[in-house]
Amino acid sequence: MTYPTFAKRDEHQVAALNLTVQSFVHKVTGAEHYHLQCDNPENVFMVGLRTAPTDSTGVAHILEHTTLCGSRSFPVRDPFFMMLRRSLNTFMNAFTSSDWTAYPFASQNRKDFFNLLDVYLDAVFFPRLDELDFAQEGHRLEFADPADSNSPLTFKGVVYNEMQGAMTTPTSFLWQGLAQHLFPSTTYHFNSGGDPEIIPSLTYARLKEFHRRNYHPSNAFFLTYGDLPAAELQEVFEKRALQEFQMESAAPFLVTAERRLKAPVSVCEKYPAEALPDNEESDKRTHLVMGWLLDVDDSLESLIEAHLLAAVLLDNSSSPLLDALETTDLGRAPSPLCGLDDDHKELIFCCGLEGCLVDSAVEIEEMILSTLERVAAEGLPLEQVEAVLHQLELQRRAIGGDGYPYGLQLLLAAFPAVVHKGSVIDRLDIDPVLEKLRLKIKEPDYISGLLRRLLLDNSHRVRLTMVPDSDLGPQREQALRDRLEARLRALDSEQKQKLIAQAAALKL
Repeated sequence: MTYPTFAKRDEHQVAALNLTVQSFVHKVTGAEHYHLQCDNPENVFMVGLRTAPTDSTGVAHILEHTTLCGSRSFPVRDPFFMMLRRSLNTFMNAFTSSDWTAYPFASQNRKDFFNLLDVYLDAVFFPRLDELDFAQEGHRLEFADPADSNSPLTFKGVVYNEMQGAMTTPTSFLWQGLAQHLFPSTTYHFNSGGDPEIIPSLTYARLKEFHRRNYHPSNAFFLTYGDLPAAELQEVFEKRALQEFQMESAAPFLVTAERRLKAPVSVCEKYPAEALPDNEESDKRTHLVMGWLLDVDDSLESLIEAHLLAAVLLDNSSSPLLDALETTDLGRAPSPLCGLDDDHKELIFCCGLEGCLVDSAVEIEEMILSTLERVAAEGLPLEQVEAVLHQLELQRRAIGGDGYPYGLQLLLAAFPAVVHKGSVIDRLDIDPVLEKLRLKIKEPDYISGLLRRLLLDNSHRVRLTMVPDSDLGPQREQALRDRLEARLRALDSEQKQKLIAQAAALKL
């Protein structure tokens, strides 16, 4: 059955998962609904939205927080956390990724499920977005002594503080630097969580505009799992939210593929590091990574092939590339970024070393490329590739870990296909792809061809050297103090009293 305001697009049984995938579209707004119908009484709901940022203010991240601070029908400050304490839910949360935001929950109790559904739909589509909540969750100016206008100014805010902590490790600087150069022109160039130096430039008006444009049903997708019928869920979607909207033709853009580099790029940047005693070599804290943006389509077969290649190269100490990185004298250990990243529209393969000398960059790059050339020339034993493929199969079937409900893990597995207009069925029905790959890996040159196509013949490659700089941290701290002192000088007495009043209001 389908609720009258929705149209059914297709239906597909996935025997291995003992469920049926049903796809619907809302006739007026174009909102999509994917329902995984099964006999499991633990029902799961998730509403997702495309929220690709165009800067590093962290607007999507801050909006996720602020959305949960009260809504039209639930105008209390923290309905989300009230329900978290009182509900019978088995899961409640919200996620912000690099190009999407999602609000999922799960419950085994029917009444509780629909109570939560009311709260979530109202929060997402009709939030209060109070300016005080923006100051609390995003960023604000506050005196070091909140009641004393003669004390220094500081930046505060939940997301601001969170990202201050997140951007303190060499690995975080390494990843952000690599992403900026691998993605010079698309949304992944930016720090979607927010750069602490840029977060304070986000305005309240910009937050509300981002919600108006992105949190519209024309840009939304509902994903559900469990034994509740799709029509019953759609009736709630309609009456609680969708009936108040029309089609939005200016819905947010889909993320496009990055323009390809015509030749590999080499970059050297600095990260803040503590000063070391004179007898220690700070260069030994240099990080070097090589990153490739893979030129593949968005099918499940291409995804598993990329994971297969990454695993045969880096899975354990007997894997050729990991062995080379672990045994070389050019660095202390393999980089924590080593592996395949599949959290974006396009896949990223990384490898490299930490604890190396800055002058060794070319030598390390040559060592990595020569290792890949050797594997491409000599191939790998079939037994080794079969073992890796079998392990990948077990990982994709062993859904149930991570503390997430089973149904939510299935929804998250399908989610990238929904966001980027791929095939949900393809992401869930893995048996045909695995059967095809079991045959392909028996071809003598399969791994060699895959390695050349994805890595060796791929010019979209970045070599990033990240060098420690003990002066950079103090310089940034001084720049922040100068910025805050300038803001303080610009405040008149009335503005100072408003900051004191705001700080007092946030304590209530």
